[in-house]
Amino acid sequence: MLLAVMACAAAPCARPQQEAAGIDRDLMEISVDGLHKLYAQHRYTVTQVTQWYLDRIARYDGTYRALLFVDGKGALMRAAEEDAAPASVRHGVLWGVPIVIKANTSVKGWVTSAGWKGYTIEGKQLVAPRDAFVVERLRAAGAILLGQTNMPDFAASDTNVSTAGGRTGDAYDVRFSPGGSSGGTATAVAANFAVLGTGTDTANSIRQPAANNSLVGILPTRGLTSIAGIHPLDWLRDNTGPLARDTASAAIALEVMQGEDPLDAWTKGSAAKAEKTPYARYLKKDALKGKRFAVPWFVLEGSPTVYRGEPDAPPLAGGVVPETRAAFMKAIEQMRAAGATVIIDKEILPESFFIAVRRMNTQPYRREGVDLFLRDFGPAEYHSVAEYEAATGEAFPAFMVGGVRPGKDSGGAMVQREIETDPDREKNFYGPQREALAIYEATRKKWKLDGFVYPALQIPTYDETLPGASKAGPYSETGWVNRIGVPAVSVPGDFYANGLPFGLEISGVRWHDGDLLGYAYAYEQATHNRRLPKLVEGEK
Repeated sequence: MLLAVMACAAAPCARPQQEAAGIDRDLMEISVDGLHKLYAQHRYTVTQVTQWYLDRIARYDGTYRALLFVDGKGALMRAAEEDAAPASVRHGVLWGVPIVIKANTSVKGWVTSAGWKGYTIEGKQLVAPRDAFVVERLRAAGAILLGQTNMPDFAASDTNVSTAGGRTGDAYDVRFSPGGSSGGTATAVAANFAVLGTGTDTANSIRQPAANNSLVGILPTRGLTSIAGIHPLDWLRDNTGPLARDTASAAIALEVMQGEDPLDAWTKGSAAKAEKTPYARYLKKDALKGKRFAVPWFVLEGSPTVYRGEPDAPPLAGGVVPETRAAFMKAIEQMRAAGATVIIDKEILPESFFIAVRRMNTQPYRREGVDLFLRDFGPAEYHSVAEYEAATGEAFPAFMVGGVRPGKDSGGAMVQREIETDPDREKNFYGPQREALAIYEATRKKWKLDGFVYPALQIPTYDETLPGASKAGPYSETGWVNRIGVPAVSVPGDFYANGLPFGLEISGVRWHDGDLLGYAYAYEQATHNRRLPKLVEGEK
């Protein structure tokens, strides 16, 4: 494991009992705005707050293993710099806010392992030469980077087991899966190891672990945030956004992370398309009043035609299991009580929509995404897959460059191409994407909808430590959102009988991320569903 905790983070620093009780009370579950109020009152310095989070990581992360790497020395140095800055210096909106970064996101001088041990080979590590665009923006806003969160190799799993860092447990019960692939960030934020963190999402990887840890997880409109500097899983579907314990903090983080980046063509023109910030203007308690939502029928009832005969088909052909259905119906009633109309009708996004979405084929372009990443953010030793293999003598995982994972991926290996020169790009990608987005928008307009609502997972998360337990992770049928590029947010919905969280997901309209955040905020304020997990101390 790459755990390297510096300074007092190696063991909690001794503090007077009264002082410790006060800061524990003040910082537990703190929001960005709440922390800034404490700073304005001169209750704590940035160094004191940073040290509190480092102490908490040292105390508990031996159990949960949410962090791959903790940069205690760097975090405390940055905190000291912020404390020493003249009072006249204008603070960024994340000034003094300790955060964590997912391990596939480049941070200058840190190893961008993407959870894979192949990037941690001694002397051949993928040490980031510079920050990813989103990290640049987070630093510029004043955030304190505490460290990297664990993730499954290349983000290719619905659970959080990696060859670089082992298994991460859920903050509410370490035996259970936190979901993947942003499970390390989700557990860290839910456990109060940081105020917020970054995640990435190719099919469900922000929203699913957010749901399993009673968090707010945002998948922005595709192109609102840059994925340059983030190791891809599938660069035509990858996205990045924040996870936080409250909607307001997540909204602040999103407005920092978004922006146009010359290295990510998807972001070109995004400033003109996006709603105006700050997003606080959309966060109103009555934002759900008079709004209309519907439930995608295929999410609720499954897709038997799609999954018929498949040996690894999900439960109920992708439909919602009874205990999740019960939690979801309760959440719908909460939305209705907050003033929204929620429609359930078998004509709304049925299985035929899911079939249309699945016509998108991005597999021929996977290697291009990896090569582009290594070209711009690889270490001196290698700047492409071919150069990696030559430098290390190791084969790159086949499924990342057009091959398949036995028992997981359908079909066979595909010849790799560059999408903008591929004569089949329209048939493979652009055409099916337009068709599926058109169905989504036509349905929304026909039914006069502001968005769609559904469970963030089809099944509850489960105990991974039981003999014979699945290693695939808790199942989620939300990857269609990534494929068409619309925004979605997962919010704390409730808790199952066993004490594990249920997450409610809402999808919205492209480039209307502020409106979507408003719906999440109104639901959050009407329900206050999140509650603090009870942690178990780890090994010192």
